Amino acid sequence: MVTPENPSWRRDLLWLVVAFALLYGFRLGSYPLGPGDEGRYAEVPREMLASGDWVIPRLNDVYYFEKPPLMYWLTAMSESVFGLNAWAVRFVPAMLALGGVLLTYAAARRLHGRDAGVASAVVLGTSLLYFAIGRLPLLDMGLTVLMSATLFCFLLAVREPPGTRRRWLFYGLYASAALATLTKGLIGFLVAGAVMFLWLLIFNQWKRLRPLYLPSGILIFLAIALPWHLLAAARAETWAHRYFVVEHFERFFTPVAKRPGAWYYYIPVLLAGLIPWMPCLFPALRDRLRGGWAARDRNADAWFLVTWVAFIFLFFSKSQSKLVPYILPVFPALAVLIGAWLADAMRAPDGRQRLRNSLRVVTFLCGLLAFALVAAVLAPRLVKLDAAQAVVLRPLAFVMAAALVVGGVMAPLLARTRGVAAAMGALAVMMTVFFGTLLFAAPTLNKPSTQALAQIVTAQARPGDRVYHYHGFFHDFTFYARRPVGLVDYKDELELEEDAAARASGRFINEAEFRRQWNQATRLWVVAKQRDVKVLFADATFRYHLLGETEDYYLFSNQP
Repeated sequence: MVTPENPSWRRDLLWLVVAFALLYGFRLGSYPLGPGDEGRYAEVPREMLASGDWVIPRLNDVYYFEKPPLMYWLTAMSESVFGLNAWAVRFVPAMLALGGVLLTYAAARRLHGRDAGVASAVVLGTSLLYFAIGRLPLLDMGLTVLMSATLFCFLLAVREPPGTRRRWLFYGLYASAALATLTKGLIGFLVAGAVMFLWLLIFNQWKRLRPLYLPSGILIFLAIALPWHLLAAARAETWAHRYFVVEHFERFFTPVAKRPGAWYYYIPVLLAGLIPWMPCLFPALRDRLRGGWAARDRNADAWFLVTWVAFIFLFFSKSQSKLVPYILPVFPALAVLIGAWLADAMRAPDGRQRLRNSLRVVTFLCGLLAFALVAAVLAPRLVKLDAAQAVVLRPLAFVMAAALVVGGVMAPLLARTRGVAAAMGALAVMMTVFFGTLLFAAPTLNKPSTQALAQIVTAQARPGDRVYHYHGFFHDFTFYARRPVGLVDYKDELELEEDAAARASGRFINEAEFRRQWNQATRLWVVAKQRDVKVLFADATFRYHLLGETEDYYLFSNQP
């Protein structure tokens, strides 16, 4: 029965879907894909659609064994329904981000009640890093949602007595772990498994483990995760070494990826990524873990969330390959810790006092960020921002700064006059205005696209013409041009050593071969960054025709 004191799940979920679908869907396709990660994770699915091969991922028609295919499959399906465009590509991470918000709501509500569920969902969905990754077609949002599903299912399952609900929660655990494995490899189940094992071991929770429906659960896991791995191994003899040895173990234990990062790399990422809720984290941990080690049995669920955060944080800090999105899987757990604390503050007679110091820090941070935004566009040299970009961004920066100032001032004021929920609402509205304005700035902030040059080639190139990228590889070009290209004196991350057919294709050449082909009858279309062709264009013996130009790129040819 639905009452004001106990609103239905359906009503809450409906409001959350509407609010966060609008937030995450806003301006998804309003600017082109960038030439880096966005182009790459759009192009691999496009090539799956073009070739009909859904087993072996390819990038620029070269084997791409770096990651499993689940996110490629989802993006390819979106591209097949909505077309080859930026909206279709970004739709997948946006909907996964929405799914993560709903998952966090459901888990927090089961653990701590309705208020905690809503608060946790709002905290997660309006956190800076979670929103940012929810707009990018990377693998990390998919991994975050599926790993969180695995861990939430475990925590909820061990709270249930033997029976149907417990069984299905454990089955959800095994299925989610398998899908996480198909998203980003062995990390999908090893990291989640390590979190569960450490919690059971350190806090002596073994008695809560049985029954865990292991035989049938293993069958579920293998039925989902194993078939693709077997097919990939059968189709490409070099796949196993590249996938297991290089992409898993060497990337973690050695600097082969050339992005080791300092030991403290994820500390500022975590603190900045939790804006505006970061000041609530420390009092939330203090209160949720009150009593310390002596009260560990009473606070076992909170300690599970802390173990989740701590292990993943330490795991990626130890890794020799660090990127900002890798830390995203800790955010749902942090959101539940903060959301439960906020829900307690809503109900407590002294809740406004509990929140007072945190909101003071929020006000200070909002003021600091507002000042930084204004300074960046008024004195762009301080942050190495292009002067022309600063002029375009100036009115948007002023709006974002105003939102931060107003939100930072209103949150503590509303906490005193209207209560904790009103203060939360002010922060959520502040971040919504901030994010919405930021999305109008995205076309200026995003790396310049090669879409316009790709469209020229698509419209004018004839069969038999050759297309090259000179001293670079621009993933978005292959997506928009809908064709693979050759590379001149460049390899990028293309796994040519794994693909004999690609090596023999003649598309990957050196400078001498490029000069030889330039003087032949075959027409060459060449895309390059402007800075990379200064020496080439300064050579009086090199005659070329400039056919297109963007802010950062040239399109030129050996024929008019």
